[in-house]
Amino acid sequence: MQALFLVIDLALELYMWIVIVAAIFSWLVAFHVVNTRNQAVAMIGEFLYRITEPALRPIRSILPNLGGIDISPVILFLIIIFIQNVIRLYILPNVY
Repeated sequence: MQALFLVIDLALELYMWIVIVAAIFSWLVAFHVVNTRNQAVAMIGEFLYRITEPALRPIRSILPNLGGIDISPVILFLIIIFIQNVIRLYILPNVY
Protein backbone atom coordinates (compact mmCIF):
# COMPACT_ATOMS: atom_id res chain seq x y z
CA MET A 1 0.00 0.00 0.00
CA GLN A 2 2.90 2.32 0.74
CA ALA A 3 4.24 1.79 -2.78
CA LEU A 4 0.92 2.95 -4.23
CA PHE A 5 1.07 6.23 -2.34
CA LEU A 6 4.69 6.75 -3.34
CA VAL A 7 3.75 6.24 -6.99
CA ILE A 8 0.91 8.76 -6.60
CA ASP A 9 3.35 11.21 -5.03
CA LEU A 10 5.79 10.70 -7.91
CA ALA A 11 3.01 11.18 -10.47
CA LEU A 12 1.99 14.44 -8.81
CA GLU A 13 5.60 15.63 -8.85
CA LEU A 14 5.91 14.74 -12.53
CA TYR A 15 2.66 16.56 -13.31
CA MET A 16 4.00 19.68 -11.62
CA TRP A 17 7.00 19.59 -13.96
CA ILE A 18 4.72 19.14 -16.96
CA VAL A 19 2.72 22.22 -15.92
CA ILE A 20 5.95 24.21 -15.61
CA VAL A 21 7.03 23.12 -19.10
CA ALA A 22 3.60 24.00 -20.48
CA ALA A 23 3.75 27.48 -18.94
CA ILE A 24 7.23 28.11 -20.34
CA PHE A 25 6.15 26.79 -23.73
CA SER A 26 3.15 29.13 -23.77
CA TRP A 27 5.46 32.07 -23.02
CA LEU A 28 7.78 31.04 -25.84
CA VAL A 29 4.86 30.88 -28.24
CA ALA A 30 3.43 34.20 -27.03
CA PHE A 31 6.76 35.99 -27.53
CA HIS A 32 7.32 34.33 -30.94
CA VAL A 33 10.47 32.54 -29.84
CA VAL A 34 9.19 29.25 -31.23
CA ASN A 35 7.14 28.90 -34.38
CA THR A 36 4.02 26.77 -34.08
CA ARG A 37 4.02 26.20 -37.84
CA ASN A 38 6.81 23.71 -37.25
CA GLN A 39 5.14 20.31 -36.97
CA ALA A 40 7.28 19.12 -34.03
CA VAL A 41 6.64 22.30 -32.06
CA ALA A 42 2.92 22.10 -32.81
CA MET A 43 2.81 18.48 -31.62
CA ILE A 44 4.60 19.35 -28.39
CA GLY A 45 2.23 22.25 -27.80
CA GLU A 46 -0.82 20.12 -28.48
CA PHE A 47 0.44 17.41 -26.12
CA LEU A 48 1.11 19.89 -23.32
CA TYR A 49 -2.28 21.51 -23.84
CA ARG A 50 -4.13 18.18 -23.74
CA ILE A 51 -2.27 17.06 -20.62
CA THR A 52 -2.64 20.26 -18.58
CA GLU A 53 -5.94 21.73 -19.72
CA PRO A 54 -8.26 19.26 -17.90
CA ALA A 55 -6.73 20.30 -14.57
CA LEU A 56 -6.42 24.02 -15.36
CA ARG A 57 -9.85 24.60 -16.95
CA PRO A 58 -11.92 24.24 -13.73
CA ILE A 59 -9.51 26.55 -11.91
CA ARG A 60 -9.74 29.15 -14.69
CA SER A 61 -13.53 29.03 -14.58
CA ILE A 62 -13.52 29.89 -10.87
CA LEU A 63 -10.87 32.62 -10.96
CA PRO A 64 -11.82 36.16 -11.98
CA ASN A 65 -10.48 37.58 -15.23
CA LEU A 66 -7.09 39.15 -14.49
CA GLY A 67 -6.42 40.37 -18.00
CA GLY A 68 -3.37 38.73 -19.51
CA ILE A 69 -2.20 37.15 -16.26
CA ASP A 70 -2.99 33.47 -15.77
CA ILE A 71 -2.44 32.35 -12.19
CA SER A 72 -4.21 29.02 -12.57
CA PRO A 73 -0.88 27.06 -12.66
CA VAL A 74 0.03 28.61 -9.31
CA ILE A 75 -3.30 27.56 -7.82
CA LEU A 76 -2.81 24.07 -9.27
CA PHE A 77 0.66 23.92 -7.67
CA LEU A 78 -0.82 24.82 -4.31
CA ILE A 79 -3.46 22.09 -4.67
CA ILE A 80 -0.86 19.50 -5.68
CA ILE A 81 1.45 20.48 -2.81
CA PHE A 82 -1.50 20.21 -0.41
CA ILE A 83 -2.34 16.71 -1.69
CA GLN A 84 1.31 15.66 -1.43
CA ASN A 85 1.55 16.91 2.14
CA VAL A 86 -1.66 15.11 3.11
CA ILE A 87 -0.25 11.90 1.68
CA ARG A 88 3.16 12.34 3.34
CA LEU A 89 2.00 13.52 6.75
CA TYR A 90 -1.32 11.78 7.33
CA ILE A 91 -1.70 8.78 5.06
CA LEU A 92 1.79 7.25 4.82
CA PRO A 93 2.47 7.13 8.60
CA ASN A 94 -0.81 5.26 9.11
CA VAL A 95 -0.06 2.69 6.39
CA TYR A 96 2.80 1.02 8.27
